[in-house]
Amino acid sequence: MNVILAPIIEVLMLAINLYVWLVIASAILSWLVAFNVVNTRNQFIYMVGDFLHRITEPALRPIRRFLPNLGGIDISPVILILVLFFAQRLLQNLLVSL
Repeated sequence: MNVILAPIIEVLMLAINLYVWLVIASAILSWLVAFNVVNTRNQFIYMVGDFLHRITEPALRPIRRFLPNLGGIDISPVILILVLFFAQRLLQNLLVSL
């Protein structure tokens, strides 16, 4: 059982780590678009932004529902990253206990 479960936990931890980087990239790209550093009329930038939005928005939307209005400051990516780090730590503890 441990022979099967350990690699699955390691893959899940890797997926969480990759998702954290996608959330960071999405937040940075949204800042760059908001400050007109990059132009979304560029097809590549639009495709990257659309991909990041489609990947991260399903996880960020429920967090945004519970957050109060902070006047244009969106801290939902920070909260999502903290939740993902917590889940990753739980998986690490489960892996060590095996």
